[in-house]
Amino acid sequence: MKVVVVGGGIGGLAAALMLHDRGIEAEVYERSEEIRELGVGINTLPHAIRELANIGLLDALDQVAIRTHELIYQNRQGQTIWQELRGTDAGLDMPQFSIHRGRLQGVLRDAVIDRLGPDAIRTGHACTGVRPGDGSATAVFQTAEREELLAEGDAVIACDGIHSVVRKQFYRNQGDPKWNGIMLWRGACLWEPFGTGRSMVIAGGMDAKLVLYPIANDNRADGKVLMNWAVAAKMGDGSTPMPRREDWNREGLMSELLPFVEDTFTLDVLDPLALIRETGTFYEYPMCDRDPVEQWTFGTVTLLGDAAHPMYPVGSNGASQAILDARCLADKLADCGGDTSAALLAYEADRLPATSEIVRQNRGGGPERVIDLVNQRAPDGFDTLEDVAGHEELEAVVRGYQKTAGFDKASVNR
Repeated sequence: MKVVVVGGGIGGLAAALMLHDRGIEAEVYERSEEIRELGVGINTLPHAIRELANIGLLDALDQVAIRTHELIYQNRQGQTIWQELRGTDAGLDMPQFSIHRGRLQGVLRDAVIDRLGPDAIRTGHACTGVRPGDGSATAVFQTAEREELLAEGDAVIACDGIHSVVRKQFYRNQGDPKWNGIMLWRGACLWEPFGTGRSMVIAGGMDAKLVLYPIANDNRADGKVLMNWAVAAKMGDGSTPMPRREDWNREGLMSELLPFVEDTFTLDVLDPLALIRETGTFYEYPMCDRDPVEQWTFGTVTLLGDAAHPMYPVGSNGASQAILDARCLADKLADCGGDTSAALLAYEADRLPATSEIVRQNRGGGPERVIDLVNQRAPDGFDTLEDVAGHEELEAVVRGYQKTAGFDKASVNR
């Protein structure tokens, strides 16, 4: 069996590795001229790390990432609403990794080249469409030289992101991604560690939020780590078009960002204004997703990752769910007895309902909804948290999301 993978992002590279692990040939076609380590920080959750560990990538990830020790939710006044251990520190069999998105992509890229060969990734190939067939499928690409190239396999897997050309072929009237009115700015800068040095803080709710966590510790002589930050601020009610087309690599403007940070957050862990001003290039991204659809699979073609279920960057689930997609897809194809279409439908049956529910929960704030819950009742802070919200009420939100997304302790350690 041979599978054509459209897109060389985290989902596409993970799919190629999972397919190879199950003895299936894979070719990856990427529109960019090279796969570079771009972006800023993300978190990859234990259930996804389990799948990467099962194909021998845990040591490589440990070399470039930080094992997240704890997660702390606070209000904008710096008062703690929820605090919990994460990953192996919480008794799970696998860690949670805070990692530079580019470094994660680099680990996957290097593994594909090492295991599948230097020609397994073909850059400079922009997909223009797919042609499902009877027991086969063809992806059509335009090369950097403006030539048309046809790549045929037993199946085509579209991992080409929120603006997926393949998805649009089957959903021509889907329109632009849905923007909820919140702009997200993200950057990373060398900074002194806070807390345990492996702590993650999310302060403020959906209207104004600050996220802080280290994504690399290179054992520098000055003790600094690469500190990731993100600021989300409400700029509209979601009824108007987004100001600029979403692009993970669009540079942000300090003049637009700073008014949403000044006099907004009072934290003990660090000075967010100083951190942001020290950062060089940072990026903006309108918080957007797409409505869940009823079908990913069209004969011998299916969708994966953001092409299938783009979701708000809430709850650390985007990259993790793409990796889970890849594992499930590879398993179904390996066990299909040659019936590729049936395997893709079985993959869809497993993954589509689960990810659709995460998309919906992320729209409501995901586990970070505990901050909004407290903010609504005590917008100016509180004297005693229990007078505002009890532990059981907050725990129900956090643990309920973990179970829905599949990274609760029982699911990871099963």
